[in-house]
Amino acid sequence: MLIGFVLTFGFMIAEVIGGLLSGSLALIADAGHMLTDSVALALAWAGFRFGRRPSDRKRTFGYMRLEVLAGFINAVSLFALVAWIAWEAVGRFLDPHPILTGPMLAVAVVGLVVNIIVFLVLRQGDSEHVNIRGAMLHVLGDLLGSVAAIIAAIAIYLTGWTPIDPILSVLISLLILRSAWSLLKNSLQILIEGAPTGIDVAGMPQALTDAVPGVAGVDHVHVWSITSGRPAATMEVKLTPGADPRETLRAVKVALNDTYGIGHSTIEIDFGDKNRDCSLVTNRPGERKGHAH
Repeated sequence: MLIGFVLTFGFMIAEVIGGLLSGSLALIADAGHMLTDSVALALAWAGFRFGRRPSDRKRTFGYMRLEVLAGFINAVSLFALVAWIAWEAVGRFLDPHPILTGPMLAVAVVGLVVNIIVFLVLRQGDSEHVNIRGAMLHVLGDLLGSVAAIIAAIAIYLTGWTPIDPILSVLISLLILRSAWSLLKNSLQILIEGAPTGIDVAGMPQALTDAVPGVAGVDHVHVWSITSGRPAATMEVKLTPGADPRETLRAVKVALNDTYGIGHSTIEIDFGDKNRDCSLVTNRPGERKGHAH
């Protein structure tokens, strides 16, 4: 993330200068995108750094969700960028400006190389993580913006038709908009503590009842994500007659981890007697169990 930020922010300055000198909206739009990328990468890096901080009394899950918040901000910034590019493109289409194709092409080619390097660097991380994925989407949008600027520079040089510059800017913006919507949905789903994608919460009670000996039923199931790739769950388990509570609890947690990838769960054992309520709370399969009461 830090390497990507340094490369992106450094070239963004050069691209702003090149866009102003050449008069290309495609370059200026790409520079604006690279500015949001720089902010996105900086937020992502900060999110990872703060996310490593241990939990405390006020933040019992630590700072891990800062990573998701950074991804959400990235998505919102992409929507704002698309709106700005569309506004500028309409103005340029109605009132075409002269464009210097030489500087435009040179800056666009260098930008393409820089974006490819940053994209390859980010691919070394966990590409399924919402924060890294958001950064990669930003850089991919930049990469496509550089390609559009190259095409526009060549077309203007050969034909002199300058409206292709704002037109390609709008087409690239539509691609960015699609990626931004996907990122917004994924990050918002975590922030509102929705069920992680790929986990069948509705079918989980029956699946656990069928798979784990000693389980007579499962109720009050809640599944969410602490941060990207860290699902958690709470539920109430009813036992069959004669089932050992601790062994059954351990088996349920193993099933949750192996079948659904849920490594953090809190499970209450329902003995069907309000006067003898018993809760067994544990953190992870194989770890020391919490107290019973």
